[in-house]
Amino acid sequence: MMVKICGITNRDDALAAVEAGASAIGFNFYRDSPRYISSSGAALIAEKIPANVWKVGIFVNEGAETVAKIALNAGLDVAQLYGTAEARGIRIWRACRTNEGISSGLSDKTVEALLLDAPSEDDEEYGGTGRTFDWPRAKGVPKKIIIAGGLDASNVARAIEEAQPWGVDACSRLEKSPGLKDHDKMRQFIRAAMQS
Repeated sequence: MMVKICGITNRDDALAAVEAGASAIGFNFYRDSPRYISSSGAALIAEKIPANVWKVGIFVNEGAETVAKIALNAGLDVAQLYGTAEARGIRIWRACRTNEGISSGLSDKTVEALLLDAPSEDDEEYGGTGRTFDWPRAKGVPKKIIIAGGLDASNVARAIEEAQPWGVDACSRLEKSPGLKDHDKMRQFIRAAMQS
């Protein structure tokens, strides 16, 4: 099971996620996010992360050139794309809100995985909402699926059982405040996901 901890904004949280067994950590480059981090800030953290832990950049409505520049500066392995964001020359995870359908991501051969996330109440937020969706909707999708939205140690095992995903992604339910992780909650979440 691929387990990603998203919304990393500092080195302590990143290292705690790695120590707990995370497969990937996510850096949010969307300026309107409370978990926003600059590419230079992400680079300082990424240089301390082992090569076997993927560094994932979250991009919203960004062009391929901007994504490429940030990916190079921050040492990213994967671009997680929301909205109209585009990327080339890097692994791509396409994020889809479950109320928008997932057909476009299925037909795109450049997309390695689809990240299914719950929509926000006002449709203005891109991830990190703490809301869940109907997990069985992800089961049987003919592509690698990552489920996100409202996951923590209390529900990740059930989500994995119902969705049968390739990976899981958590953010807001593992925080003390936006951008600041609760290390105990992170450890419990990763353990629960890995045991499922």
